[in-house]
This record gives sequence, C-alpha cells and structure tokens, in this order.
Amino acid sequence: MDPDLSERCRTIDPAVLGPRVRSARLRAGLTQTDAAGGEMSTAYVSRIEAGQRRPDPALLLRLAARLGTTVEELVTGVGPQQEPELRTRLTWADLALTSGDLADAEAHLDDAAGLLAGLDDDTLPDVRREALVLRARLREALGDLDGAILLLEDLTARGAEDLGWLELLTALSRCYREAGDLARAVEVGERAAGVLDELGLGGSDEAIALTVTVAAAHFERGDVAHAARMCRRAIDLAERLDSPRARASAYWNASVIESQRGRPAAAMPLARHALALLQQASGGRNQARLRSQLGLMHLKTDPPDPDAAFVELRQAEDELRNSDASTVDLALNQVWQARACLLQGRHDEAAARAHEVLGSVGDSAPLVAADAHVLVGEVALHQGHAGAARAAFQRAVMALSAAGADRQVAQLWFDLGGLLEGVGEADLALDAFRRAAASTGLQTSRQRLHA
Repeated sequence: MDPDLSERCRTIDPAVLGPRVRSARLRAGLTQTDAAGGEMSTAYVSRIEAGQRRPDPALLLRLAARLGTTVEELVTGVGPQQEPELRTRLTWADLALTSGDLADAEAHLDDAAGLLAGLDDDTLPDVRREALVLRARLREALGDLDGAILLLEDLTARGAEDLGWLELLTALSRCYREAGDLARAVEVGERAAGVLDELGLGGSDEAIALTVTVAAAHFERGDVAHAARMCRRAIDLAERLDSPRARASAYWNASVIESQRGRPAAAMPLARHALALLQQASGGRNQARLRSQLGLMHLKTDPPDPDAAFVELRQAEDELRNSDASTVDLALNQVWQARACLLQGRHDEAAARAHEVLGSVGDSAPLVAADAHVLVGEVALHQGHAGAARAAFQRAVMALSAAGADRQVAQLWFDLGGLLEGVGEADLALDAFRRAAASTGLQTSRQRLHA
C-alpha cells in the first residue's frame, strides 16, 4: 500500500470512515455479517460503521475488497469512476470554452462542481485547481472581469510557481488591464520578474506572453517608450527561441503599440506577421482578436480604408464567435464594424450595430459603451438630427465617466469634446477636454496659477 495512503488509513476520523463503509456495503448488497467475512465480528463491523472504530490498514484493505471497492474510496471518498468522470467533464468544458460555446462550458463546470461538492475538501487537489482555472476563463469570456480576477488572485496566491502559474499571472494582468486597474496589471509583472529569474523561465513562451501583456498595461498608463522597448526585447527573445506562439505574441503587442502611437504604417506589417504565426499555431481567440486589431488599423490609416477593414472585421467576428473570446472582444469588433459602415455611408447599419453593442455590454464595459454612444451620435449628425446627436453624446459622457483613466479613455474624451462643441454643447465640450487631459496624467500647474 502507498505510504501516504497507509498513513491516511491510520489517521482518518472514524466518524468520516464509518458512513463510507456502510454506503459501500449497502451498494454491494451485503449484510454486516457478510462484510465481516469470518475475520472480524459482526459487532466490530457495526462499530466501524457507527464511527466508533478505525481498523488498521491491512484489515481495511481486506474489508474494502469484500465490499467491492478500494481503500482509496473509503479513505478519500472518491469512487473508482468519479475521478475519470470529473476529468471528462473538465475536458468537455475546456473544449466548449475553446469553441466559444460558453453555455455548454458552464453546464459541464457546474456538473463537475456538483460532483466535487460530494467529496472531501482535500481530495483531488489537481482536479479542483483545473476546475477553478476553467471557471476563471469562463468568467473572463462572459465579461465578468471581477469574478475572473477573484479566482485568479486565489489561484496565483497559492499555486506552485511554474509555467502554469505564469499563464495564470498573464491572465490576471490582462483582466486587471481590461478592468482599468493598470497599476495592478503592471504590479503582476513586477511580482513575477524575480521568480522568472530564480526558476530560469525567463526565456519561455509563457514568460514572453506575460512580458508583452504587462507592456500593454505600461502603454495604457502612458509609458509608451518603455512599453515599446519591452515589446522589442520580447521580439528579439522570441526570434531566438524560434517559437511561433511567442513570436506572434511579441509581434502582436508591438503592432498594437505602434498603431496607438499613430503609426499604422509601421503597425500593419507587424500585425500581419503575427497573424501568419498565429495561423500556424491554431491561434483561436488570439487569432480572432488580432484580426480585429488589423481591421482597426485599416480604419486608422490616412486615409482610412473601410472596405479592407470591414472584410477583416467580419472574418474576425466569425472567429470570435467560434472561440472562447469574451463579450467585450466581440463588442469591440462590432463597434469597429459600425465605424467601417459609417465611413462607407451605410448609416442605418452603423447605428444598428452600435445599438446591438449597447444591448450586449450594458454597464460592464463603459469605454465600449461610450464609443457606441458616440457612433450613434455621429450617425444622427450625418442624417441631420442634431438633437438626437446631442442626446447620444450626453449618454456617452455618462458612460465614459465610469471608464477610469488611460490613453484610450483620454482619446475618446478628446474626440467627444470636439463632437460636443460641434453640436453647441460648449460647457460639456470644455469638461470633456479637461477630462481628456486628466486621463493622460496632466494637471493644472498651481505655480502658474499663482504666479
């Protein structure tokens, strides 16, 4: 018998063991006399079942054999079919998440949770951990960033510091960033840096993915040059590794930063290279998100190319719907499709897509909602409805007020200020310009005011 199992036989609480012995006996259709088998009294079996006696490991082994079960089931509460069934449920949940069937994934995870609830808390720790990891992925995909963050914080706090832990930290940093908590998104990278060196994992795919995720948080905080340098170093390391996954991650983030710096011509080839690498590695959600970004880059060129953008965004939408992409990923894609429709002169379709986004994200993604309200207002302006445009821009102000402060928020405040000014809302426009400045970290100089 395994030494750990033997020790658990010697230390298990008789009050826990007894009901399990009784359940196994009844399941086998045996009497207590049958279970005794001639080597112990019926009364002793009765006392075991009552939680008053704990047989030694050898005797428990023979009792388990007569009951048609295993010592492991009697000691841990895990039946011979339960662990395979649990692992199968989690495999199905993983496949459903990867294919974008979130309802099916949730159903399998709920089934697994029900099975685990009937077992001792200390049984199957690796299965329990995998179930929590999948649950965190599901919460993120559903747009419940707070729920995902709570799970990921617990998992990274008590998990082994290995490659799997790095992947969880990357997800945690990404969720912090998407929730607007940029300081914590950066802090995750700093927390992992020392551990990477200690474990010699600095050159792994997982480490590169973490680096570029944290670089994106630095960029959102306004430290553009540092973020660009982090991505460039990640590209150099990924090229030495010759890892398609790592190279794609590094090139992707470098392309996003170049695009946000107002250099779409430099961003486009980086994005195309990353997309080609992801297609080699069956990129799933990441491939779909990158294709969406490529569509956005077409909208940012001078002049914009809405036709090329729309082709990329429609293909990305199909890929997003067939992956574990989040509702926010899909909503962003829809906003950018609406922008392409607006530039193509298809005003009614642009408005319909923007309203669809507002119905899907609600209050969960204020920046996306604000962008959708802005689009509704711009469509109204093009159709000559100044009053409707003004109302839409005012709703955008309310949504954007809950969006925190980063470069994207600052840009939208600035754009919104110009639009409000154009419809005669001078006070709201001035406030929007002030908020744009505040979102970039600029503050009024007291020294100049009192000079």
